[in-house]
Amino acid sequence: MKLQQVLSQKTMHVRKISRFFMMSMYEKYKEHFVKTKNIQIIGTNGKGSTGRFLALLLLKQGYKVGHYTSPHIFEFNERFWLNGEVVSDELLDKAHEKLESIFLEDVKRLSYFEYATFLAFFVFENCDYIILEAGVGGEYDATSVFERDFSIYTKIGFDHQDLLGKNLEEIARTKLKAMSANALICCNQEPKVLSLAQKISKLKQAHLYVSSWNKNEIINQYVQEYINKNQLAPFLKENLLMALEALALICAYDETKIIQSIISLPRLDLRGRCEQVSQNVFVDVGHNEMAALALVEIFKEKKVHLVYNCFLDKDSYKILKVLKPIIKIVEIYEYESRDRPLAGSVLLENLEKLNIAYQKFKAIKKDELYLVFGSFVLVENFLRGNNER
Repeated sequence: MKLQQVLSQKTMHVRKISRFFMMSMYEKYKEHFVKTKNIQIIGTNGKGSTGRFLALLLLKQGYKVGHYTSPHIFEFNERFWLNGEVVSDELLDKAHEKLESIFLEDVKRLSYFEYATFLAFFVFENCDYIILEAGVGGEYDATSVFERDFSIYTKIGFDHQDLLGKNLEEIARTKLKAMSANALICCNQEPKVLSLAQKISKLKQAHLYVSSWNKNEIINQYVQEYINKNQLAPFLKENLLMALEALALICAYDETKIIQSIISLPRLDLRGRCEQVSQNVFVDVGHNEMAALALVEIFKEKKVHLVYNCFLDKDSYKILKVLKPIIKIVEIYEYESRDRPLAGSVLLENLEKLNIAYQKFKAIKKDELYLVFGSFVLVENFLRGNNER
């Protein structure tokens, strides 16, 4: 069966995380996977950009690097970045043929994300390093069944409570229990998350490093210059600092070597991170409270037309409450969702409760500032529709 046929028969949205199925599949076929150095990135926000920064940094050091990320905006290929480029259809097809020849009928049993994760290891089999972005979980995430040489934890907050836990401790525990023997965690965490991380590292006898380069004035100066030069969103500074600190730990680099790495670092090649797509339109795929807080800081002296919609399982009330200080009006962007129902009347009720003006999105006006905020699916639909218009 062709790759696209396989994908069309699988749903992107996971309603329940299987604790043992992915591991059983890995144990069954692990002899077919080439040994690589694997770096896993777990957290609530910043996983994609932290991973891509690290991939770019390792590539500049002469390593062969694969970066597996999710979800995608336009094409499935975007999930697989190899040595500086999104992989071609031809390479994906070859990897799929190899996977299918080994897994046979078991391919049908894999979820969309499980299939893509196994596929990544055939796409990246010639790499020195593979950077794996966890999906929604940690301990039972599909990326966690592979041996990992290093773990990176970005900030952990509320998201996917239906799958990970009702409170921050439950969510953090699920993510932190995937910790490998060597790990770096972002210092910008709730105290109870850092405390739990320390306890789990002791139980696992792991070497846990808490990030500290936000206090290094020299490194910060070079990073800020990079952010300014490339016109990147301010919140990406923390993610780059995490990637640099991880690079120093993984490759045993000193400060001089790190500064050289920053100077030679190419521009981040990820879309949808508070990306300015036209003179008055920004798009962001953050879709949770933590991302909303970062955007409020960026647009704090402005008022935006918020082009927004969300899935029913998202807490739109909390997200909109955070965004309210920068909202002039919410323009509800309607699109079809195959896998998950949209918020619909619940979203309207929350807008009424918060006393936020709203209307249906029709078109972009030249004299207004727009922020398109929501899931990868919303951003994809908006960008496709806007380009067509």
